[in-house]
Amino acid sequence: MSPLSLPAVVTPALLASIRGHPHLPKYTWYFIAGVTLSVINRPDEIPKVFRYAINNGAGQTDTKPQHDEQLQIARKFREALVKAAPIGGLPKAINALFSLKSVTPQSLLDEPLGYSPTARSVELYDLSPSQILQRGQTFFDRIYGKVSKRVMGQMDRSGTEDLGLTARLMYGYILSNTSVLTAAESSLVLMAGLIPQDVNPQLKGHLKGALNNGATVEEVKAVREVVIRICEACGMTTLEGVAGGWGWRGEVANL
Repeated sequence: MSPLSLPAVVTPALLASIRGHPHLPKYTWYFIAGVTLSVINRPDEIPKVFRYAINNGAGQTDTKPQHDEQLQIARKFREALVKAAPIGGLPKAINALFSLKSVTPQSLLDEPLGYSPTARSVELYDLSPSQILQRGQTFFDRIYGKVSKRVMGQMDRSGTEDLGLTARLMYGYILSNTSVLTAAESSLVLMAGLIPQDVNPQLKGHLKGALNNGATVEEVKAVREVVIRICEACGMTTLEGVAGGWGWRGEVANL
């Protein structure tokens, strides 16, 4: 039996509306779109976004990028998908990254045992676990601010302290590495991964966390708007008063 053919999501009109959003942080539209598509489980649409970015540039106007800029686009796209894995699921990240790789020129790939822009493989062996976990804790504290101890304590007392351990490992080894994506960009990735999942309790913390990491109120609201726009293009909708369907049980959390 042949796989079900799904309707296209990424259209020229959608790309133009995302890329041209006046308040979206500069040079972020493509990886925000990629993370959203990954979490929605439409990795098949990711190549359209990537091709458009490396052919037309990461900015709001069409400019054919030189090789160095294309490489930066590719690396930021990959890193965003990696950072979305802890919140959106590793299987989805795997499918998204392989879909991205299928249309990435060889010269824009980072191969094993070669140069690593994140240096995670070096950190794993050359830094002590306590150093990495402390970096993660600092990143976590900055996101959650004055409630960080309470949030982590709740996870430690969830019935298994392994939930808190999982969060510490995720923040230490994955999320707090800002070699490719800045702290603010990393927060936008987390937002893009949470909005499609209808998890307002977690999203609320990361909306404020994006501000704590340096994003502006307008930028956070713009990312929220763009992600919802992509979700709606995929068929998601608000489910209030609707029996069944796919979408959000209420209004998506906002600042």
